[in-house]
Amino acid sequence: MIPIFTFVNKLDRPTREPFELLEEIEKVLNIQVYPINWPLGTGFDFKGVYDRLEKEVHLFEKTTGGAYKAPVEIGDLTDDFVAKTLEPELHAQVLEEIEMLDVAGEAFDVARVHSGEMTPVFFGSAMNNFGLQMLLDYFFRFSPPPGVYPSTAGNIAPDYDAFSGFVFKIQANMDPKHRDRIAFIRVCTGKFEKNMQVSHPRSGKKIKLSSAHSLFGQQRESVEEAYAGDIVGIISNDKFGIGDTLTQDDKILYQGIPYFAPEHFIFLQNPNPSNYKRFRDGLDQLLQEGVIQGFELDTHSQNNFVLGAVGPLQFDVVQYRMENEYGAPSQRQSATWSVLRWVDPDFPAEKLDRSILPVGAASGRDKDGNPVVLFTNQWSLDLFQGKQPDIRLSDTPFRMELTSLKR
Repeated sequence: MIPIFTFVNKLDRPTREPFELLEEIEKVLNIQVYPINWPLGTGFDFKGVYDRLEKEVHLFEKTTGGAYKAPVEIGDLTDDFVAKTLEPELHAQVLEEIEMLDVAGEAFDVARVHSGEMTPVFFGSAMNNFGLQMLLDYFFRFSPPPGVYPSTAGNIAPDYDAFSGFVFKIQANMDPKHRDRIAFIRVCTGKFEKNMQVSHPRSGKKIKLSSAHSLFGQQRESVEEAYAGDIVGIISNDKFGIGDTLTQDDKILYQGIPYFAPEHFIFLQNPNPSNYKRFRDGLDQLLQEGVIQGFELDTHSQNNFVLGAVGPLQFDVVQYRMENEYGAPSQRQSATWSVLRWVDPDFPAEKLDRSILPVGAASGRDKDGNPVVLFTNQWSLDLFQGKQPDIRLSDTPFRMELTSLKR
């Protein structure tokens, strides 16, 4: 399970009651909440937060646009300056709410946080740069340490001597002036050193890891070394992909990051032929980042490349970034499919033709060449499985066993 830390933002603006927000988090995420801090008022009456674990009040003063960390004054709920800062009614209300949380609420349990059963909740105002430091401090305090990772060499402990890690995110244009492309690497074992040479199993090449940075927001710092659990950003070209392993020990190959079946599909078209290169470069870059997925259909039609996403908002992001970052406006056309399944790679691809597919379904391949079938709806999928029970389907790509990946 993945630990979840929750930050409730914009407390300096009119908002719903904190208890309502906690109830919604519990219902939507099906998880127990524990507010680490508690807001002292909301909207224009927002005065700060109370740290329940340290028993401290953090009063804040607004700054213009959050350019700097908001000034904070720390004290106890019973201090005179705290009582004078809060209106009498608000002071009494906060005391009552905190007493309710202490008496009726769940006890804080770090083990339940690590297992994904409980989420620490923080309130604050990101625009005013208030409450973020508390979130980061507690995240560092309660986050689990680096663990073992399954690989072709077995479960690798973080204290293994040789460096290894994997690419979990790629982001382009973080600095629009330079159009850079950064691959974020999670260090799994050993020690990372700037300019070290590592193996890149997917390409079979040796790569020098230069231009290493740590990033926080718009801030960057050069990284000379890093250890298991650290995140390193490598300015790169297109040689890296999400899930790629980087290692000093050629026996280590990580399985990568799973991706899931999209439920929405569109055709994205270039309305301006003179923009073809920018359109193609932008779309290729966003596909490499994993913002959306692309599938090549087994058809002779010009519309033989369809984009898929779990949510339709991802398409809005793609079109916005295409136009604003690559100068390539686009037009989209909705597709009729709503269900995608990966096909067992052992099934002969030549047998997956229109004669066995339901009406409206289409076959194709993902970016890695894995066969897929797109269905118009769940009924069409059920019909296909009923008539073709020997064809195994999955809502995630079929993965080879790690032991079979050994080289």
